[in-house]
Amino acid sequence: MRSTLIAVTLGVMGVTSALAQAPTDSAGVAAKTQGPGLKASEDSRYDAETATCQRNHPVKLSFGPRRPGQRPAAPTYEPPKSVEAIHGVVAAGAHWHQLWTESGNNADGIVGLPNGDVLVAQQDNSDVMSIDPKGHATPVYTDTNTGGAVSINKKGEAFIVERGLHQGIYEVSPEHKLLADKFEGDSLDCLGAGGLNDLSAASNGGVYFTLGKLYYAAPDGTITAYGDIKSYTNGIILSADEKTLYVTDGGNLDAFDVQPDGSLTNQRVFAKLTGGGDGSVIDSDGRIYVTSGPVIDVISPEGKLLGVIPVPAGDTAISVAFGGPGKHTLYCVALAKKFHHGSLGLPSDHVQGGQGGELIGIHLLAHGYAGRDK
Repeated sequence: MRSTLIAVTLGVMGVTSALAQAPTDSAGVAAKTQGPGLKASEDSRYDAETATCQRNHPVKLSFGPRRPGQRPAAPTYEPPKSVEAIHGVVAAGAHWHQLWTESGNNADGIVGLPNGDVLVAQQDNSDVMSIDPKGHATPVYTDTNTGGAVSINKKGEAFIVERGLHQGIYEVSPEHKLLADKFEGDSLDCLGAGGLNDLSAASNGGVYFTLGKLYYAAPDGTITAYGDIKSYTNGIILSADEKTLYVTDGGNLDAFDVQPDGSLTNQRVFAKLTGGGDGSVIDSDGRIYVTSGPVIDVISPEGKLLGVIPVPAGDTAISVAFGGPGKHTLYCVALAKKFHHGSLGLPSDHVQGGQGGELIGIHLLAHGYAGRDK
């Protein structure tokens, strides 16, 4: 999702000059050019930062004519018009319900909690919000420097990717501290590829994350790259026993074997997706759910596509997590061209910058793995 342009506060001195020189958005509002709320590559200081890179290792991605950092185009796919039964997963005719909507790039990297709340990263605001079942939002982690995806390991330690200039992987609970922000001596900004994306936190205190390709930040902060990535990594999730790591690679879901020291071996294509993969989560039976354009692909532990769960018409599924009582609710962030309801006081057909973030949920027969909050 693109960041919404945010108005800046101008000082008393030099107001006329600042207004004349500052870039503006389509409404003529002075646009923010640096600092939290912008991804590193959108910050006016980015070129100066990357000029200090000692190594020439920006990630090269197979986007064809598309802009760097843009998601690969999904293959043409016609989703079912309603939810169809998948044995043991979802009943035919199950419906999505909406919890919350917000404009801009304000919903990503979700974690569902047993009490029904959902942690949602708000990139534009640099906050992580807890959304309760009635749609009430409460900030729980603030000032995250363009915080994105969130993950919580088996020990309850919460981690976040910070996407602003000087990107990094941070622990936000129970302590707030930097885990890793350097790769081979350079800033993560030097890797390009649109910036930090998704992560999966391991019980040993390490974190697997995606930034165009696949990386592992060990508990001591050392970052190592893994795999032969053909397109663009995004959704990433550890299996319940943490012996397998799944990560999307464009239209594929790849799998790796996790070694005792956290390193990865035996990369293989685990499943073909119906579109371009984005977010991922697992259930208690080892099935993998991958957002794939207008649907969520449901993949068996053996790599077979069991079926799809379509999101509301016109939406694009971004991020998924299990939560609620018994973890029977599958939550999803959907990129919506139009808001379906007016939680912001907007008419139902209001278009906000051509997109809007929406948090929705659906009751499943299946349920999430109880040992880890994603």
